[in-house]
Formats: sequence, C-alpha cells, structure tokens
Amino acid sequence: QVQLVESGGGLVQAGDSLRLSCVASGRTNRRYTKGWFRQAAGKEREFVAGISWDGGTTDYADSVKGRWTISGDNAKATVYLQMNSLKPEDTAVYYCAATQRSNWPKETYEYDYWGQGTQVTVSS
Repeated sequence: QVQLVESGGGLVQAGDSLRLSCVASGRTNRRYTKGWFRQAAGKEREFVAGISWDGGTTDYADSVKGRWTISGDNAKATVYLQMNSLKPEDTAVYYCAATQRSNWPKETYEYDYWGQGTQVTVSS
C-alpha cells in the first residue's frame, strides 16, 4: 500500500506560478510511475503529467506542455508539479496518483493509489 498526500494548492492570478508537492509513504521502495491529474467542476478527471519511477522520462498533456514541469525526488519520496503561466482554465482539484504500470498510463483506471487532492484556483 502507498499513501499519497498533496499540498501546495491555492488561489492565484492568471500568469502566476504554483508548485504542487506529493509525498508518498508506505511501500515506497517499489517502482511506481507517478502521475498528476486534475478535475474541474462538472468535468471528468484528466491526466496532466507523468514521471517514470526513476525520473528519467516525463510526459505531459498538450494543454500544459511547455508551461509545467513534473519532477521527482526519490530520496524524499516526493513528486512535484511546477506550474507556470497559470490560466483560469487550469482551475481544478489536482490529484497525485501512483501505479506500478510502466506503459505510460494516462487513464484513471490505470492508477492504483490516489491522494486526496489539492485545490488550485486561478483568477483572471
């Protein structure tokens, strides 16, 4: 079992930056692909970014590519999402997730562990 706890959300203005953190506990010695997802009000949860267990490979949704960066620190069992140039349409609850799948999972059903989410609100 792995427990995930997100932090770093908040209320910002368009163009600002935020960094989300996701700390893992439990069986963190296994090789997990980590992902960030978001869910806006009335919409389905969607993939935002992913990182391989060793941090060597990353993947992004087109909507955030070039603006955001996912990174990891295995020593701290933490994954980060640096969000720059935020837009009002980035407003959502952001979730951290983990899976032992390594085939670049982007669907929610492919992830086994989820955090409780952190709210990001971007005002115009």
